[in-house]
Amino acid sequence: MVTGQCKTIQSAAEKAGLSREHFTRELSKPHIAEHLRQKVLRSLAIAAARAGAVKGELLDSDNEMVRDRSSSFVLALAGIAPATSPGVAINVEIKAGYVIDLTDDPRQPGADGGMRIVSPIVYSPPIDADADRDSAE
Repeated sequence: MVTGQCKTIQSAAEKAGLSREHFTRELSKPHIAEHLRQKVLRSLAIAAARAGAVKGELLDSDNEMVRDRSSSFVLALAGIAPATSPGVAINVEIKAGYVIDLTDDPRQPGADGGMRIVSPIVYSPPIDADADRDSAE
């Protein structure tokens, strides 16, 4: 099954000389599943090396679209790629709907169960520039 000679469990079981039920039970054993996994990984490593060689050969193709796609693929593997979406920055002044206070100070028990309302509007009084200048002199 790993090499592709057998396409179904039934044909693999026949090739191994086992019944389909016995073959399926054997495949579910951890050591056999791990053995198959290792064989698949080796097979994929060989296929990956071949696929890499094909991508390299496609860089010299006569078809410009094939060369473009192959070069983009190879560059992406190297971590070089254009931005996937345009970079648009929009400042939308979104404020949180709720603020959760995680401080350790105890709250005074009250009718609201110790909860308090935190206003999203922060008021800061205007700065008197003349008062600051007078105190600095």
